[in-house]
Parts: sequence; structure tokens; C-alpha cells
Amino acid sequence: MTAALFLWDDLTTDEVELSGPEGRHAATVRRVRVGEAVDLADGRGTRAHCTVLSLGHDVVRLRVDAREHEPEPAPRVLLVQALAKGDRGELAVELATEVGVDEVVPWQAERCIVKWEGPRGEKALGRWRSTAREAGKQSRRARHPVVGPWVSTDELLARVATTPTLLLHEGAAAPLASVPLPASGDLLLVVGPEGGITDRELERLTDVGAVAVRLGSSVVRTSTAGAVALAVVSARTSRWA
Repeated sequence: MTAALFLWDDLTTDEVELSGPEGRHAATVRRVRVGEAVDLADGRGTRAHCTVLSLGHDVVRLRVDAREHEPEPAPRVLLVQALAKGDRGELAVELATEVGVDEVVPWQAERCIVKWEGPRGEKALGRWRSTAREAGKQSRRARHPVVGPWVSTDELLARVATTPTLLLHEGAAAPLASVPLPASGDLLLVVGPEGGITDRELERLTDVGAVAVRLGSSVVRTSTAGAVALAVVSARTSRWA
């Protein structure tokens, strides 16, 4: 079984006093013991292998035994996820993070029911970012995905024009399992909303270089499509090698 992982921003010292929410989680929820091996991660690629030295009230003192820096995978995969109602957007972020996504780009597509405007939008973005952080911790990742601000279709088109892009669409002729994939650099995976990508969006995105692909014979929900597509890409490239 892999060591429990906790998040800590500064991994430059030889000893760490894990406090706050992470210290409480380690001492009270996980109930780590003196001498137990645990890992710390800063979310930016550094992982510290540690040993528990002592325990206090919601505080755990750790000795850093070794550090390693995990490079970014190749290619980097950015999930462009259309906004979804309820908790489906957060589920999409959670699943994609567990599979290994490198960045999440919220997209305000034409058929999105929810609108990220004003304080409500900031709150929703905060939930996506918190979900990515917690899912990264749960899946023992040293590097957590960045969740950027939401983009309009016009803003997305500008990124697609300069980055290899695969657009998931149930009507596409080409299967994701067979299209060429880049060996390095960035790759965009675009997932539409529950109502689907409009014909206008499909035309505009493919006109600037996006390649429409399908996952299989069944239609996958917006909350799971990104994670499924990312798994296919990871298996076909060196990401999971």
C-alpha cells in the first residue's frame, strides 16, 4: 500500500511541522503513528518521503528523508470542460484529476445551462479548484492540475488555433483510439455540455484545427467523457509508460 500523502507548500526544510487542516487530517483522521512513513507533496511536482517523529494536538512533526521532483508528463493534456449543472462539473474535474489531467479549462459553451457570472461564477470556480486539489491528494499526485478561469468560445478558438486539439463528438467518424497523437507539447481535449456541442461550435472549432473524434459506439456523459478520453490518450502515449 502506498504511503499516505498530505499537502504542504514548503518542502525545502529537513523537518516539517504539519499543522492546520493537513496536520489535523494526519493526526485525527488518518491517525498516523510515530515511525510511520508518509509523503508530502507541494502540488507542483515535488514529493518528500518522510518519517513521523512526534505527534501533538492536530500537529505532526516529520523528518524529510528524501525528495524527488516529478517532471510533467508528455504530452501535457488540458481538458476543456464545458460547464455543467449541479455537481457534474466537479465530478468531471475529480475523475480527470484522478486519471492525471494537467490542466482544466472551464468552457462556457452555447448549450451550457449554468452561467459563471459575478460572485456565483467565482464560487463555482473555487469549487472546481478545491475539487482538483482534494482529488490530487486522494490519488497521491505530487503535481496537481491547474484550473484556470472560464473561457468563451472565442477565447477557446484562439487556443485551438495554436494547440493540437481533439474534440469529442458522438457523430465523429474517427475513433480516438486510432487518430495520431503528439508525443510532446500540449494537447487539448474538448468536452461539450450535456446538451451537446452545437453545429456552429463544431464548424468553428474544426475550421481552426480541432479534430472531431468519438470514444466508441455509446454516448458518454459530460462528467465522465474527459476522464475516459484522457485514459485512452495516456495509454497510447508515454504518459503511462
